[in-house]
Amino acid sequence: MKILVCVSKTPDTTAKIAFTDNNTKFDTGSVQWIINPNDEYYALVRAIELKEADASTIIHLVTVGAPDADAIIRKALALGGDEAIRVNTESQDSFTIASQIAEVAKQGGYDLVFLGKETIDYNGSSVGGMVAELLDLPYISLATKFELNGTTATVTREIEGGEEVCEVSLPVVVSCNKGMAEQRIPNMRGIMAARTKPLKVVEPVAAEALTSIAEFSLPPAKAGVKLIDADNVTELVRLLREEAKVI
Repeated sequence: MKILVCVSKTPDTTAKIAFTDNNTKFDTGSVQWIINPNDEYYALVRAIELKEADASTIIHLVTVGAPDADAIIRKALALGGDEAIRVNTESQDSFTIASQIAEVAKQGGYDLVFLGKETIDYNGSSVGGMVAELLDLPYISLATKFELNGTTATVTREIEGGEEVCEVSLPVVVSCNKGMAEQRIPNMRGIMAARTKPLKVVEPVAAEALTSIAEFSLPPAKAGVKLIDADNVTELVRLLREEAKVI
C-alpha cells in the first residue's frame, strides 16, 4: 500500500504574530517554523502505525512550499516517512495548494491520502475536500480513528453532538483529527536516516488562485478582569447585561 501524507509548514504556536506592507503580508522575520501539528501528530503518525503493521507499506510526504520548507519535511522524514516531494511554489490559496497535491497524488497512484484537519495558522480546513474532488475520490473529514482491513477502511469521525462510523473502499482522502494517533519524537536513528532519504523537488502545475488576502488583523486585546463582591449581585447583573451583553 502507498500512503501520501500532506505536510504543511506553520509558525510555532508561541510565535509573536505581526504583519507588514499595510497588513497584507505575514512578517516571517523572527518566526520559528514547525510541522503543522495536525499533519504531524495525527496524519503522519497514523500512517507510520499502518506501516508498522504492514512493512510493505510505503509512506511518501508532500509539501507545497519554497526551499525553506526542506528542514520541516526532513523532520517528517525523520519521524518515519520514506520519501518526500516538495512542490516548488508558495501560495495562501487553498485551491492552488490542493491542485498541486492532487497532481502529485495522480502521478504516484496512492491508495490513501492523509492530511491534518486544518493548519494552525489559517484554520481553513478546505484543502482536503478540494484534493478529494480533484482526484474524484471519497473524502472523510475530522477522522478520529482509522482501521484498515484489506482494501476497506473503517473510519470514525466527529460530528455535531457525537460520532459517525463510515466504511469506505480505498483509495480515499482522509483528514485527521485529535484521537487518530499520538505525538512522536524523532529518535537519533531516524534523524540520521532522514539526511539521505530522497527529497524530490517538482515544479508546480498551472492552477488559478481563487482567493487572495486583502488584509490581516490581530484580534482585539483582552479587556481587564473586573472583580465583583459576592454580595453585590445587582452590579454583577448590570455588567453582564450592559457590558458583557450575555443576558
